[in-house]
Amino acid sequence: MSARSQSQPTLYEQLETLPEGLTGEILNGQLYTQPRPSGPHGFTASSLGYDLIGPFQRGRGGPGGWWIIDEPELHFIRNTEVDVPDLAGWRRSRLPRIPKDHRYKVVPEWVCEVLSPSTESKDREIKMPIYAHFGVAYAWLIDPRAHTLEAYALEGGIWREIGRFAGGSQVSVPPFEAVTISLDDLWAPT
Repeated sequence: MSARSQSQPTLYEQLETLPEGLTGEILNGQLYTQPRPSGPHGFTASSLGYDLIGPFQRGRGGPGGWWIIDEPELHFIRNTEVDVPDLAGWRRSRLPRIPKDHRYKVVPEWVCEVLSPSTESKDREIKMPIYAHFGVAYAWLIDPRAHTLEAYALEGGIWREIGRFAGGSQVSVPPFEAVTISLDDLWAPT
């Protein structure tokens, strides 16, 4: 029997073998798992992606020049620090092509986490510092229950709040201030 067959699987090997319906991330050397998002969570993420892809990815009514990706597997350190935000965005000047496999090795300029009761503390207390450490320039936290959007910009390695919006506000928020987003469109109908 080889030494490899006797050893424990790596965290990434464990992540790759998660059952269907679970999403995994390796954050600060620990494997975290969570079920697929709830309906309101998915609705919010999909709606925001829809609002951003036209103007920023396709250049329809906006500047273009971006990739906006749902749930990319960010490899800040290959197979070791693996984060999966709800959405992420890259300027094409930094990421000219989408990777052929599932690993995104270029740090995105923007990430968005849609908060849920089961992930909010992880998103705020674990993932936000990781995003800052690796130099993500902008982060949005959206809460579909409270109907809020918090926007942050990285300055000197520290997050600075650049906006807090609620309800049905019309917002223009960096790095996507070239267009106005109606927050009402992000909340699932009740």
